[in-house]
Amino acid sequence: MSQPDLPVDFSSFVVSLASSAMLHLGEAPDPITRERAVNPVLARNTIDLLGLLRDKTKGNLDEDEVRLLDSVLYELRLKYVELQKNQ
Repeated sequence: MSQPDLPVDFSSFVVSLASSAMLHLGEAPDPITRERAVNPVLARNTIDLLGLLRDKTKGNLDEDEVRLLDSVLYELRLKYVELQKNQ
């Protein structure tokens, strides 16, 4: 049975990167091992990549895309700060 194609658009790309960051923050289990692992360096790199994406796409996104990117960045940055406080 083949899997359906996933949409390839800006929002799905942002969600994919955010999911990766959540994984590295230990907020989600690895889909293969089912283990939670924390990797602050990879989390920070992914968060910074989303920030770079926001800066480079400024003025070219619709309102929903801007809201999604801003809310994802806000949430990830909060979680990253919490992680740093607890280490």
